[in-house]
Order: sequence, then structure tokens, then C-alpha cells
Amino acid sequence: MMGRTVRIRLEDLPPLTQADRERLRRLAELPDDEIDTSDIPEWTEEEFANAVWHTGHGKQQVTVRLDKDVLAFFKKGGRGYQTRINAVLRAFMEAQRKTPAE
Repeated sequence: MMGRTVRIRLEDLPPLTQADRERLRRLAELPDDEIDTSDIPEWTEEEFANAVWHTGHGKQQVTVRLDKDVLAFFKKGGRGYQTRINAVLRAFMEAQRKTPAE
């Protein structure tokens, strides 16, 4: 099954209600030691050591010729097919960077 990449723009969200604002204000006032984080697993040293900070990447419009079946496969997942293609290309690029030159 193909995962979905979902992007939401701030301006597409419904406006906060007064009740939302009050709840957020109360949460912001909570001391850190009173916040229940029991449902968030702790990071292991290995996970932390392998973490990658992504600052975002600028996009550039290009024209690429793809095999029909490749394009059909990505489009089958619905909206966001270009984002999925980009994610596959990025994973390949990063894997190649980690491979020592022979």
C-alpha cells in the first residue's frame, strides 16, 4: 500500500474559536513537569545519533520523461504523486551519497 504525503497550508485551516484559544493559553501555561508525555517513546542514543535535520529544499520546475507504467504507478496513489516521485529520487540520491566510490 502506498503511503500518502499530506500538506496543509495554514491559511486552509479553520480559524481558531475562542474556546480553542483558551485551551491553548491554558496549555502554554502548564509547567513542563506537568505535561504527560507517557505516550511518546523516548529516543534511543542510536536514533538520536542517526537523526537528520531537514531545513527544506527549494523546488525547481523541470520536464522529465518517465515510462508510462512508472508514471501510472505513482499517479495511482492520487494527489501528491510528484511529491512521492521526489521522495523516491531523494532516497536514491542519499543512498548514493553513502555508497563509497569503487
